[in-house]
Amino acid sequence: QVQLVESGGGLVQAGGSLRLSCAASTHSLSGYAMGWFRQAPGKEREFVAGLRWFNGNTYYADSVKGRFTISGDSDKSTMYLQMNSLKVEDTAVYYCAATFQIGLVTASAEYDYWGQGTQVTVSS
Repeated sequence: QVQLVESGGGLVQAGGSLRLSCAASTHSLSGYAMGWFRQAPGKEREFVAGLRWFNGNTYYADSVKGRFTISGDSDKSTMYLQMNSLKVEDTAVYYCAATFQIGLVTASAEYDYWGQGTQVTVSS
């Protein structure tokens, strides 16, 4: 069982930046891939970015490429999402998730563990 706790959400103006954190309860992250998802009101949860701990590979949804950066600190068992040039349409609850599958996993159904979510609101 892996517990995930997100933090760092908040209210920011369009064009601004936020950094989300996701602390994991395990230090054995090399066996996992982790990702960030988001869900806006009335919409389905969507993949944002992913990180494969064992080789450091990262991958992104087209909508955030060039603006968001996913990273991880294995010593702290923490994953980050640096979000720059935020847009109003980035407003959503952001969730971190972990999966035993170490491929390029973008489907939410493939993830085994989820955090509680953190709200990101971007104002115009």
